[in-house]
Amino acid sequence: MEKKDIFVQMDELDNRIGLFHTELSALKQKVKELLEENKRLSEENHQLRQVFKRETELERKAVLAPAKGKQAEPQHELQALSENALAEAGIAVGEGHDNLTRLYHEGFHICNVYYGHLRTEGDCLFCLSFLNK
Repeated sequence: MEKKDIFVQMDELDNRIGLFHTELSALKQKVKELLEENKRLSEENHQLRQVFKRETELERKAVLAPAKGKQAEPQHELQALSENALAEAGIAVGEGHDNLTRLYHEGFHICNVYYGHLRTEGDCLFCLSFLNK
């Protein structure tokens, strides 16, 4: 075998190894993205299950409550407290504000920066300032 043939074979092998490395890097990046998405979806699923459980408990309590007089609709305590505080201040609370408050307490952003995304790191100052307007 000539020296030139060995050099050509080594060069071809080096090129193939480079392609394998590039493909492996792309696969690692894809796996990382999938793991991050899986984590985000798992957290969102957990929060939605908690909301569903809370809603079914409220509905069950409403059905089991005695039929004395007018039956109150189930509401979140935080939502009721914020409505009372605003009503005492003489500010009319709209249905849209109630829905945004409910979404925020269910764990979703309502600010224009991250609207609709799951809140994973506690309270959002943008959302809170929006609610306090």
